[in-house]
Amino acid sequence: MAFWSSTSVFTSKVPRKILFMFTLSLSVTYLFYSLMSCYNSLQFPLQENYAYQGRLVTEETTFVTLREKLYSASQGLAEFTEAEGTTAVSAVRDHAEAEQRTVEWIRTQAAPTKSAAAAAAAAYHTTALEREHQEFSTTDSELRVNCTSDYGEKKLPQAIIIGVKKGGTRALLEALRVHPDVRAVGNEPHFFDRNYEKGLDWYKDLMPSTLEGQITMEKTPSYFVTNHAPKRIHTMARDIKLIIVVRNPVTRAISDYTQTLSKKPEIPTFEVLAFKNRTLGLIDASWSALRIGIYALHLESWMQYFPLSQMHFVSGERLIVDPAGEMAKVQDFLGLKRIVTDKHFYFNKTKGFPCLKKPEDSSTPRCLGKSKGRTHPKIDADLIRRLHKFYKPFNMMFYQMTGQNFEWELEDDSESRSSQD
Repeated sequence: MAFWSSTSVFTSKVPRKILFMFTLSLSVTYLFYSLMSCYNSLQFPLQENYAYQGRLVTEETTFVTLREKLYSASQGLAEFTEAEGTTAVSAVRDHAEAEQRTVEWIRTQAAPTKSAAAAAAAAYHTTALEREHQEFSTTDSELRVNCTSDYGEKKLPQAIIIGVKKGGTRALLEALRVHPDVRAVGNEPHFFDRNYEKGLDWYKDLMPSTLEGQITMEKTPSYFVTNHAPKRIHTMARDIKLIIVVRNPVTRAISDYTQTLSKKPEIPTFEVLAFKNRTLGLIDASWSALRIGIYALHLESWMQYFPLSQMHFVSGERLIVDPAGEMAKVQDFLGLKRIVTDKHFYFNKTKGFPCLKKPEDSSTPRCLGKSKGRTHPKIDADLIRRLHKFYKPFNMMFYQMTGQNFEWELEDDSESRSSQD
């Protein structure tokens, strides 16, 4: 009787509005800490959630028990006496403080030390790897693919520089990499001629990550002279864009020989390799340095799989004297904005070709490596004329096939006049 009597006295002295507001504040406090608990569980990485799943279940159960006690205390407030009500308010505050300490404890414990992280990683790899792969949803899988370290997704190339060796492919690629919408592999993958058996997944993994609207590219000049490369590339992507950098085949052959000579000084002279019989003037077209320059022969293989609309031919000579002009055409072909302009180039007189620079930067222009711009050995003028004569019918056929006149015969005439002078 004394309890109910004291209760009636308490309820008569304390307005119901105050009780209602106090109960409401407790409910808001409960909701606030519930949200904190949800946020705490969501902010951990996916692998960490799996590694600490067992411990979090136990800790969250304790946390839920505290919340239930707090909620029960707010519902039974009207039954307390005045003295007991004062004690309840104090108890509620203690519960709130205890709950806050619990939240902090969970956060502290859920952030493992280095040794705990190593142990968890070891346990993850040894006992739960297969189960994790099975439990990942499609969304999780897409998240792991798209959220790479450089914020993109690896894709197979949409454009390839397929040739030709010593034509200026490296200079073109480096200029294209200045464009913000181009991502390219630095090294030559040689997938379609040397590593095809490794599969498209291996090839794709070599590619840099790209964002929406960016183009993935690679360059391997030997593709142009590889017989099975056209079919293999066509099988991968029928709509791929192909870029071929061509150069006067005589100059290209000498440059090719110069590169080989720098690596193997013991090889025979250019004259010995170029002729089957010097007396009869028979050219050895089986020598790779000369065979690459028969562009019409190699292009014929590519035209069996790709239309000319998917090919773009860059003049190696114009890429040196007018890099911005050639880059404008390449950017148009790739569907890119003309961002790489004459402001990005500086002609290096020592090397004899342009170097790249940032238009807003006054730093030293970036030139290609020492392997570019080597001094060519002196070749007998009579041999040069014979090579021009050998290539002329193939060059004319190439002009007709591409619809472009690269004017290599004008270079031949000027060299003939200078030799006669």
